[in-house]
Amino acid sequence: MLSLVDIDLGYNQQIILPKINLSFKENEHVAILGPSGVGKTTLLHHLYQQLSQQTCLCSQARGLVDNLSIYHNVFIGGLARYSRWYNLANLLLPFNKPQQNISAICQQFELTAPLHQKVSELSGGQRQRVALARALFQQQPVFMGDEPFSALDPLMGLRLLYLIKQAHQSVICVLHDAELALAHFDRIIVISDGKVALDDKANQLTLAHLSQHYALADTVKNAVA
Repeated sequence: MLSLVDIDLGYNQQIILPKINLSFKENEHVAILGPSGVGKTTLLHHLYQQLSQQTCLCSQARGLVDNLSIYHNVFIGGLARYSRWYNLANLLLPFNKPQQNISAICQQFELTAPLHQKVSELSGGQRQRVALARALFQQQPVFMGDEPFSALDPLMGLRLLYLIKQAHQSVICVLHDAELALAHFDRIIVISDGKVALDDKANQLTLAHLSQHYALADTVKNAVA
């Protein structure tokens, strides 16, 4: 799907990850872990730039339009599938078919708020689910997420991860939950100290392996001890 060979990654002319070598295959579920500020998001956005034609991205910023409804924020994910005139007409008076499709997606993502409710009125967890629903509505084979379940309780996050995995051939996520990565992803990449510190199959790793490369949360440390 994509190979990075001796790529320097950064922003504002500052190199954060020098000489990165990584390959990503189709039908892989990859978790990217590591301490804050080491370049995980930078790596994810580079991957998205290279694969944007086949990828939906659920970023930390989420990109939601506060003064638009849940319906219209989700529909934004499908703008490219329709003509400009269809999109404009749908903005003024939503059509039945996309409303039905988006309603079904929102039910899957446990969004019970009315579709016409403005995103500005939602909680953080609801906003995150709107962003995930929009990504699903893009109907792309690859999903990339930057801590896409961080505002959700663990059980709901796990349920929505299953939905994302079912709907996409490949999944690449930056996560802070090491246990989630180990249990539900095929492969784990750890970024630390400006380099790829670890890249291995998840079933070959443990929390103890991960803790060798960066400090995990206290609950995870206790699990390792």
